[in-house]
Order: sequence, then structure tokens, then C-alpha cells
Amino acid sequence: MKLTGILATAAAVMLAANLAAADNGISEFRIGILGGENASDRLRSNECLRSRTEELLGVPTKLFAPADYNGVIEGLLGGNLDMAWLGASGYAKVHLTDPGAVEPVLTKINADGSFGYYSIGFARVDSDIASLNDMKGRRFGFGDPNSTSGYLIPSIEIPQAGYDMTPGTYFGDVVFTGGHEQTIVAVSNGDIDGGVTWADGLGTWEDGFNSGAFRKAVDAGLVDMTQLREIWRSKVIPEGPIVLRKTLPTGVKLRMVGMLASLPSMDAECAYGFMAGEIQAIAPISHADYEVIIEARKRKSS
Repeated sequence: MKLTGILATAAAVMLAANLAAADNGISEFRIGILGGENASDRLRSNECLRSRTEELLGVPTKLFAPADYNGVIEGLLGGNLDMAWLGASGYAKVHLTDPGAVEPVLTKINADGSFGYYSIGFARVDSDIASLNDMKGRRFGFGDPNSTSGYLIPSIEIPQAGYDMTPGTYFGDVVFTGGHEQTIVAVSNGDIDGGVTWADGLGTWEDGFNSGAFRKAVDAGLVDMTQLREIWRSKVIPEGPIVLRKTLPTGVKLRMVGMLASLPSMDAECAYGFMAGEIQAIAPISHADYEVIIEARKRKSS
């Protein structure tokens, strides 16, 4: 192609992008990624989503991977992020702080068609810990205060089962590790005696289940699941929502919902990275599906 042709093509591409941006009513699109693994891995897992979004909307698309869950939550509340896949507890915090900030649109459907996952307590197999009964005086780890499976649900269900979580009462200490990956590594390395993380509970333990933090850690080569054992499991937790900024133009919302819902069939590898493992679909969800978690978060903070 001659230089004049290249310049003409570049000009056409820029014009098309500008027209798409004008049609969208936005100049950029910003995606927040919750903690759970280190920032570089989070960015790499979601790069295909970024590029697909940029191509779809015709505007620069950026990924943001704050150090903790609150960074994404505050980004959504401040209008500095346009989209994120939140945990149910994170969504509850956003909604309780500002009901007009975001709307839940889609969620992950597991390989068996179920809609939910578990908080799973675990310890090393070479320890003498087989259940929470064996954790007396031991060091127990949670991920992030705004995590559903990494804190909210176990902080309710474990005391209901008779284990006081006040540090030094039943457990020798109760600590926050900073995220799911950090909890898995801390238990695996023996820095804490037990911890909790999330998984869909499907597939095999050795693979880290089908999806969740264990699966991501196995894929990254961070952990050998045969060296860990399950010591506790929560009741089923509703899968967290993909949320969009409520004030986004309707056309942008419709395009994003359509693209995300079709992602598992159009690009299974991208969906695997975005949804932390094997899934069946990305399907519609509504605020009503999270009212129980919202009430739980209210009670916890009161």
C-alpha cells in the first residue's frame, strides 16, 4: 500500500472511531478488576476483554486493578469506573452507599447450570487440622473486608456454628491477608494455619474445582491442591454481578451486555480468564437476587 493509501486508511479509522465515540456519548470506557490475584495477572487475564470492548465501543478502554476491593468500589461510587465484576458483598456496599451508582446486569453461570459458589475453609494436609474444631488457638486468615466469600459470609456463618471470631478467643489470631490469592499462598507457605477463599465446588479438588480462586492459583502454578485440604464450607452464595455505571448511555449498556453475554460462545478462552475458570454462560441478573446479601451486610455493619 502506498503512503497516501496508508494515510487515507488511518484517517478513515480515526473518523470511524470518532463517530462511534460520538454515537456512544462517551470518550473512554473504564473497567475495574477486583483483587484476588496480583495486579499483573489480573490485567493479563482481562486484556482480551479490554480489547474487545475497545473494538466494540470505538473508544479507548482501560483496565484498573487497585490493590484492594475498596479501590474498585470507590471507583464505581465516584463515577471513575464504568464496569466491574463485583462480589455480592461489594455490590451491597455500593448499593447501600449510593443506589444510583450502578446496576447489576449479568452474572456467571457455572458449568452445571447453577448460580452460586462457596466460601471454602482450608489448611495444609501435613497439619493436624481437619475441621474448624482443630483451629483452636491457630491463626485464621480472611482475604478482604469487602469480599463476600473471603469475609462477609464466613464472618456470619462461622460464629453461628459456635466459633467466636474475636482474635484470641477461639482462634489464636484472625488476620486479613489482602485477597484470595494471598490467603491461598499464606496457608500453603505455612504463614497462617487456615483460611477461606472461593470456588464453585464443581469438578475436582486437585484441579482447584472448575472455577474460582483455587483454579486461578493452580493455573498460575502457585499451589499444589494435593497439599491442601478442605476444613469448612459455607452455604451456597449467590454469584456476584457484573455491574455497569447507571448513568452510561443506554446504547453503551446494550452493546456491553450483548458482547459479554456472547463471550463464552465467541471466545471461550477470554471468558475463562475473565470469569476465573470454566463456565456455562454469562446470563442476566437483577438487584432482587442480592437482597439477602444486602440485608446481611446491613446487619453486619449495624
